[in-house]
Amino acid sequence: MVFSSLTFWFIYLPLVLVLYYVTPKKARNIVLFLVSLAFYGWGEPVYISLMLITILINYIAGYLISKSQSKKKLWLILSVVLNLSFLVFFKYSGMIVSTLNLLPFINISFSAPALPIGISFYTFQAMSYTIDVYREECSVQKNPLVLGTYVTLFPQLIAGPIVRYTDVETQLTKRKETLEKFKSGVLLFLAGMGKKVLLANQFALMYKNLSETGDGFGVLASWAGLLALTLQIYFDFSGYSDMARGLGRMIGFEFMVNFNYPYISRSITEFWRRWHISLSTWFRDYVYIPLGGNRKGFKRQIFNLFIVWLLTGLWHGASYNFVLWGLYFFVILACEKLFLSKILNKAPKAVGHIYSIVLIMLGWAIFSFDNMSELTAFLGSLFGAQGVVATEAQASVMLSYLPICLAGCVLSTPLIKVLYEKVRNAKYAVLLETAFCIVIMLLCTASLVSESYNPFIYFRF
Repeated sequence: MVFSSLTFWFIYLPLVLVLYYVTPKKARNIVLFLVSLAFYGWGEPVYISLMLITILINYIAGYLISKSQSKKKLWLILSVVLNLSFLVFFKYSGMIVSTLNLLPFINISFSAPALPIGISFYTFQAMSYTIDVYREECSVQKNPLVLGTYVTLFPQLIAGPIVRYTDVETQLTKRKETLEKFKSGVLLFLAGMGKKVLLANQFALMYKNLSETGDGFGVLASWAGLLALTLQIYFDFSGYSDMARGLGRMIGFEFMVNFNYPYISRSITEFWRRWHISLSTWFRDYVYIPLGGNRKGFKRQIFNLFIVWLLTGLWHGASYNFVLWGLYFFVILACEKLFLSKILNKAPKAVGHIYSIVLIMLGWAIFSFDNMSELTAFLGSLFGAQGVVATEAQASVMLSYLPICLAGCVLSTPLIKVLYEKVRNAKYAVLLETAFCIVIMLLCTASLVSESYNPFIYFRF
């Protein structure tokens, strides 16, 4: 376990901010490095050593790549292999062994290791450094402490966004902390906290309550449950990304926007330009384009897409439903490249929106069930396999959550942002922002104190 939410909110974060700002600027990276290790090692100190080894491997690899033109590719390959070997062992060894055990005459006894929290994120970040040094897109970092600060940076360590070294290379040594940036960071952090605690948790409870009616899902109840999952996943992950970006601003960093209202998309191609942008662009720049992208003919382009989406699915978890989820989106994207995009471009906007949100929601069903029989049963219930619309108990749950579902649908669009932009420079904007901060703090604190149900989906990645 990492810090509890209340421990982080009322103890860790205030202490870190005070310590950071009373420390001279030249020593602030030392503070960030140490508090980030403390944050990561709070519940699993044994994995601090794994992170330190990752830093050391990539520091040495970056140095060797910069010094040896003749062997730079060799050092890059070795660093990538070592980085991925840790990721494969801790995240995928159990899946690999269980797959092998399906073969006749093979019965391997193996206990999968505990998954280090955030290993997918910091592994990809570390790899981006060595790859960009190899490509000469950034300078080699001679100070191991600076590289260590980059890899361990606590705001986005657990669940992203994936921050590339080239994006923060200058900020690591020459960032500028300002009161305005700190204030905007607080607002963004609290907005993210509200998304997570006040929205995502409630949608998780909605699905839980629907599934515990014990009557099997009716058609309407199934779609209501899927809507709850769809909104939970969005507000959970985008909420954490906003918190990470807000924390980054509080200490002088600017991280990339990771979500850009993906549920307003008119195609799945557009959806993946708006959803988890740091991951999709990582795979685009470090896998898809190096494989040839769309430069080697259409058949090769489709093959490259297949590889990217297979890896995207696997990145999300060591379970076959994630592989299926990745391949599901590969098929849709391939169809859009073949013919669907032309049809969608000519169709009314509403058609594109409905097409996209239905396919996205079905994708989240695949994403959410790691048991294939349960997934099959749930997909069947969406299309009437249970033979009922909704039981009385399910109807009661749906009605009780209707207001927050409507609020979630509105808040997943840019409407509130557009309204805020219109008033942010008004004289009374400060009062509105202050009231917002106070209300969100009080509501989130009350919710965290009173509720024990606080799932965080992306901690498992």
